[in-house]
Amino acid sequence: MSKKKERIPVVLEQIEILDFAAEAKCIAKVNDEIIFVQGPVAPGDIADLRILKSKKKFKQAQAINIQALSTHRVDAPCSHFGVCGGCKWQHVSYESQLAFKSRQVSDNLTRIAKVSLPEFMPILGSEEAYYYRNKLEFTFSSARWLTNDEIGSEDLGSLHALGFHVPGRFDKILAVDHCYLQPDPSNAIRNSVFAFAEENNISFYELKFQKEGALRNLIIRNTSIGQWMVTVQFAYAEPQEIEAVMAFLQAEFPIITSLNYVINQKGNDTFHDLEVFCFHGKPFIEEKMEDLVFQIGPKSFFQTNSKQAIRLYQLVREYAGLTGSEIVYDLYSGTGTIGLFLANQASKIVGLEYVEMAVADAHINAKLNNIDHASFFAGDMKRVLTEEFISIHGKPDVIITDPPRAGMDEEVIVQILKVLPKTIVYVSCNPATQARDLALLDVAYSVDIVHPVDMFPQTNHVENIVRLRLKS
Repeated sequence: MSKKKERIPVVLEQIEILDFAAEAKCIAKVNDEIIFVQGPVAPGDIADLRILKSKKKFKQAQAINIQALSTHRVDAPCSHFGVCGGCKWQHVSYESQLAFKSRQVSDNLTRIAKVSLPEFMPILGSEEAYYYRNKLEFTFSSARWLTNDEIGSEDLGSLHALGFHVPGRFDKILAVDHCYLQPDPSNAIRNSVFAFAEENNISFYELKFQKEGALRNLIIRNTSIGQWMVTVQFAYAEPQEIEAVMAFLQAEFPIITSLNYVINQKGNDTFHDLEVFCFHGKPFIEEKMEDLVFQIGPKSFFQTNSKQAIRLYQLVREYAGLTGSEIVYDLYSGTGTIGLFLANQASKIVGLEYVEMAVADAHINAKLNNIDHASFFAGDMKRVLTEEFISIHGKPDVIITDPPRAGMDEEVIVQILKVLPKTIVYVSCNPATQARDLALLDVAYSVDIVHPVDMFPQTNHVENIVRLRLKS
C-alpha cells in the first residue's frame, strides 16, 4: 500500500501587506491574486506568508515571519496579544485605526449603497483607547490553552484557566493575567477568584467531554459612577462551595454593589432563562447619562463603552433635529436608551424591540426617570410595525433605527417607505448592511450626514450614523 504523499506547505516570501480586510484580516496581492492574511500584521508590513487554503478567486494565508515593519505599528501592551482574539489591532497606532475605520465606512457605503453621499464627518474617536469596557465575561476551564512557548515544557503548572475563549475554539480557554479592556478592580477580581478556587480545591468546569465541575463563568460589569456588579455561574457546585466563593468576593471586594450567582447546567453559558440569585447588595447597578439614570440588571443589555455611548447618543439627538413636537419611533430599541435620551425633546417616543427582557428594562428606566410619554413594545419588528400599529400610536415624524449586524428587515424598510417620516437617523454597527439598506431607501430619501463613531478601540469594529432626509 502506498503512503499518502505529505503536502509541503507553500510559503511566499517578502510580500507587502496592502490593507485591512474584514474580520481584522489583511490583504496582500501576488500576480493580481488576492490573499487574505491572518495574524498580527499591518498594512505596510513586509512578511512571509504560509498559504493555508487556495480557492478559485483568492487564497488564505498565515503570516509567519515579518521582515519589515509598517509605520502604522506600535508595541502591543498586552502579553496575550496574538493569542487572545479580543484586541486584534493593538499593534496599530490608534490614529491609524481611526483612519482605517473611516475608510471601511466609506468603502462600504460607496461600493454597496451606490447612492449620492455627502462629505463624511471626521470619525469620532474614543477618549479612552484602553480600559473603556464596562462588561467582560470570563470562562473557567479545567484544561487551559497551552501557548507555543509552553508546549513541550516539563513544568506546566496548573492546567486550570479563567479567561477568554481562544478564537475558533469554544472548548479552549486562554488563562488571562491582565486584560486592558476594563478598569480596575476587574483584573483583581478575576485573579483573586482564580487563586481562591485553586487554594480551596474548587473544581473548574470541563467544557467539551465530561461537562462537569463547579465553576463555570464570571461576569464583571461596572458603570461610570463607580458601581460594580459581579455574577458567578456555577454548574455542579455544592452549596458550601457557592457560599465560600460568594462570601470571599463580598469580604475581599466591598466595592461590589451587586453580587449575584446563577446555577447553570445547560449546554451553553446563556442564563437569560435561569434564575439569578442576589447574594449581597442590590440586584442591579446604575449608570448615569447626563440627567438620566439607567438600571442595569445581570441580564440587561447596555452599551459596553459608556462614555462613548453618551457621545453617540448626543450626535443622534443633534441629527434628529427635534423641536419638542415630534413623534419619534425608536426601532430595534433595546433597553430604550436612545429613545429615553431623546424623550425630553419629543412629544412622544414609541420603541419597538424583539427581546422582551430588553423591553421590560426600557419600561423600568422610563418610570425611573419619570418619562411618561415613552412606550415600548416587544415583538418581531416586521410583524409589529403595521399600518394598524401606526394608526394607533401615530405617524412618526422621525425614526431612529439601530438594528443588529444583519441590518433592517426588508419588510420594515417597506413600511418606512409607506409612512415616510421626514427624518431617519440610522445607527449601524455594520456599514455593509447599512449600505444595503440605504440603497433600498434611496427611492424616497437622500443622505445628508455620515458620521463614523469608534466604540471599540483596538478592534476592527466601527459604528456609523447616517441621517436621511425625505426628498422633496
